[in-house]
Amino acid sequence: MIDHAHDLRSVHEATDRLLTAVAKLDNAKLAEESRLPGWSRGHVLAHLARNADALVEVFEGRPMYESATSRESDIERDAGRPLLEQLEDVRNSADRWQAVAAAPQDWTRTVELRNGVTDSAARVPFRRLIEVELHHVDLDIGYELSDLPGEFTGREIEFLAERWSGRPDVPPTALSATDGRHWRTGSAGDPAVTVTGAAAALLGWLAGRGDKGASLTTEGGPLPALPPL
Repeated sequence: MIDHAHDLRSVHEATDRLLTAVAKLDNAKLAEESRLPGWSRGHVLAHLARNADALVEVFEGRPMYESATSRESDIERDAGRPLLEQLEDVRNSADRWQAVAAAPQDWTRTVELRNGVTDSAARVPFRRLIEVELHHVDLDIGYELSDLPGEFTGREIEFLAERWSGRPDVPPTALSATDGRHWRTGSAGDPAVTVTGAAAALLGWLAGRGDKGASLTTEGGPLPALPPL
């Protein structure tokens, strides 16, 4: 069951962790490459700030982004700012989103996100948590997939496993974490492949991060290729 109040608290805590870590950088470090191809650390922070603003738009009944082009141009525009401006923007945009999300509202309603994706309003705080946690890892400043809270890791694996469920281009696949947790993804039918490893490694594979599945073991066939996120 989705608990939006719990997730909003988790977003606040994750944002504080990220801001505390980023505050230790300097302008030169901010301009260095992140783990996302073509993006500096400044690009990642600009994206996080604009994503928070976009979710305000969603909750106020407007399109998430004006267009794909404007989304990209806004990130490029803001990526090269100095550290203090980046920190202030991420903090202030996060506060605006939290204030809108904290207002009384119908959490059962359906909202429209980017590219025509729809979801219940109650699940949007977790979507924001995904942005903050995974992009903290993407910054490449010492926060790794293995540092993610265990509850988040399990829920994000479930979220991504659901995303690839029913896809004819992904074979039916069983996911088995070494801590005893299990999931399933891919097309219908009995799992043809079992993928086993640490939960953090499973998440990295599903999200296209970390070693992208190199540390996982498989039975029944090779590691399935996943569509891009």
